[in-house]
Amino acid sequence: MSHLATLKTYLPWIQTPLVVNAPMSGSAKSKLAVAVTRGGGLGQIGFLDDMHELSTELETTKKALQESNFDITKTLPIGLGVIVFGSQMDAWMQLLETYKPAVAWLSFADNDTLSQWTESIRKYSPETRVWVQLGNVAAAVDVARACHPDALVLQGGDAGGHGHENGASIVSLIPEVGDALQDLGLGDVPLIAAGGIADGRGCAAALTLGAAGIVMGTRFLGAEETFIPNVYRDAIFEAFDGGRATGRSRIFDEVWGPNFWPETYDGRCLRNKVYDHYKNGVDIKKIRALISGAMNGPGFGNLDTKDMGNIWAGTGVGLVKKQEKAGEIMEEVRGDARKYLERASLYL
Repeated sequence: MSHLATLKTYLPWIQTPLVVNAPMSGSAKSKLAVAVTRGGGLGQIGFLDDMHELSTELETTKKALQESNFDITKTLPIGLGVIVFGSQMDAWMQLLETYKPAVAWLSFADNDTLSQWTESIRKYSPETRVWVQLGNVAAAVDVARACHPDALVLQGGDAGGHGHENGASIVSLIPEVGDALQDLGLGDVPLIAAGGIADGRGCAAALTLGAAGIVMGTRFLGAEETFIPNVYRDAIFEAFDGGRATGRSRIFDEVWGPNFWPETYDGRCLRNKVYDHYKNGVDIKKIRALISGAMNGPGFGNLDTKDMGNIWAGTGVGLVKKQEKAGEIMEEVRGDARKYLERASLYL
């Protein structure tokens, strides 16, 4: 059975190529998840540490998909993102048992912890499939051995938001992980590509590398269903030359106080004064004082939007230029991916 066929056994509504919205914490809520699933993809709700708020989002999603005639008898046809470190497993298991999302997307934890979560999910919500997000070959191999997840989400270094500090782009990450898993007899685990994909060209490339589907985060920041302040969305649209317009560093999590993220992870944001000061060797305490002073003093008016808060975005940001409906984004990406795959066949 092909990897895509495997995915379709528990995601029967999906159209191909498979498009998934990243579970962007605080931005990917019920409205986006419903729109993406309705559009033939896997819609996802991002991590929320308020269980009451998350339950409300799940209830809203359930009602909306019921009204759209989706079958929710076995699972709720969405994914649910979980930032594992720092989360109370018992509370999450209760939530998963109640709503039974089709996919639980686990990220940011060590192997032992991920194994415990995987085992618990399969106990409390047996129909829910476990996807694990990772950013390098060693981590992917270790998790595949320890958990045998239903899919591995391979997040390349171009991705926005948090991820493995020591990683590679999907261009080398997906093939190397695929080869390593085959050598270990674990080639049945589907690979999902994430990081730097913002259009049909990126989608086509990811598929040829061996991915069974793709994830987009930054592109969906331009979707009208995404929960994001308009000034942040405008900053996304204005950005260009993604490799220069964004920066990857732990400094983005350190500017307002001690960084609680494990050392394994950093994050990619729109480049701002915090990042520039850091690159120029300014001490973190001085950076905090400079930003605080500017925000609370007469220099406030000189601050750009991206200087006043982290706008997590990947290197594909230069390809995101306008606000669109999520369904339109997916239709365009799928159609263009098919077109570019057909075009590539002309070179054979």
